[in-house]
Amino acid sequence: MIGKAETTKRKIICVGSSSKDMFFPTSGGVIIETPEELDSQEKIAFELGAKYQVEKIVEAPGGCAANVAQGLARLGVDTSCYSRIGNDKTGEWITEELKKEGVKTDFLQVDEKCISDISSIIVDEKSKDHIVFFNREANDRLEIDVDKLSGAENIFISALNGDWKSHLDKIMEAAKKSKAKIILNPGQRNIKDNPAKVIEVIENSEILVLNKDEAIEVMMSEINDEENKSLNDEVFLIGKLKEMGPKVVALTDGRKGAWVNDGSEIIFSKVVVDNPVDSLGAGDAFSSGFLAGILSGKSVRDSLKWGMANSTSVIMFYGAKEGLIRKEEITERIKNIKTEDLI
Repeated sequence: MIGKAETTKRKIICVGSSSKDMFFPTSGGVIIETPEELDSQEKIAFELGAKYQVEKIVEAPGGCAANVAQGLARLGVDTSCYSRIGNDKTGEWITEELKKEGVKTDFLQVDEKCISDISSIIVDEKSKDHIVFFNREANDRLEIDVDKLSGAENIFISALNGDWKSHLDKIMEAAKKSKAKIILNPGQRNIKDNPAKVIEVIENSEILVLNKDEAIEVMMSEINDEENKSLNDEVFLIGKLKEMGPKVVALTDGRKGAWVNDGSEIIFSKVVVDNPVDSLGAGDAFSSGFLAGILSGKSVRDSLKWGMANSTSVIMFYGAKEGLIRKEEITERIKNIKTEDLI
């Protein structure tokens, strides 16, 4: 069941998945580079039939909506998580983990007929990157209540499952009803399935946040063959995304860093960190840090620093929660974050 809507406006509602993540670190995989595949430039291989020993297993809350909600709450932003869980121990655990961070959980839908979402993550200890195997049974059954979402000042839309195109229509209806600002972080699965639908929401978004692979997927359906050759150029890519309509676009590319385009300038910040543990959660941590800065009235440049500080902190731990920075720490933590003006 979904809790009753409040009459006061909520600063931001994060819509999407929540899960329990289980990490399996291993050094047994072999990295294969495929630069000719723009949307899949590295792969990892394991021997079929082989067994690989895992020294430890780490559990942490996950799912984009939950991750971003936790990061925002730690940075002092009033945040609600709008997601679906099963009526099971995992669902109870997810709820308690969110509550610990001050995230409002009354919009969590408890489904009596399915299990809560679980993700198994293979972490390559050499590259510090990962592959995620996930079940989204609960979030496949997510229901969108326009009236409840209409109580938001901002709606953060992450990767959606189930009848996601209908979900987007209802979210857009809710945003129009309450004049809420849309912040979009589309899932790669959504983009591959129906890029036109995703672009429709991009055109009506206040802020667009996505990684380079997702950005390339979006643009491949929109540009000609000649422009296609420039898709590996981040400045070209973020410029094309900005032309679609968002007021601000933030683009991330893993170990390379992040770019922000607000229409007047393009700012870059590179990753400077030694011996990361795992990159999972870095994108969500960047999103929550960047958005917390924007929602707290910081400049785009300072908000980029907030995002980079948060993401580089998270990659020093397994999971998307443990390294998230708290509000009282952020001023000190951004002092060493450098930015570069590209335009």
